[in-house]
Amino acid sequence: MDPKVKQAFETTLHHWGVMTSYQSDEKEAVADQFQSSFYVFIDTVREWVLRQEPMPLTLDDLLGNEMIQHIFDELPAPLHLNLETELELILDRVERVDEEKYD
Repeated sequence: MDPKVKQAFETTLHHWGVMTSYQSDEKEAVADQFQSSFYVFIDTVREWVLRQEPMPLTLDDLLGNEMIQHIFDELPAPLHLNLETELELILDRVERVDEEKYD
């Protein structure tokens, strides 16, 4: 796995674990940390995808990649749709504006 993608993915998984187990008034702050780490991870995946030669043309091509498949295997199920959506945007070369990431 690409080292940068791996580090960002591990950080996202860590924040997911903290968020899903947190039971206090600060849960919103913990959720914000997770969300921020998720989009850092997505930006790292975007950089990786755009460096691929040849670049995958379809979502199926990208999902067939060994690293992306590993990520899906390790990613909590509630996040699968979010990742698929972000991968489609990457392939369409659509980049979210920071404000859109958090709405």
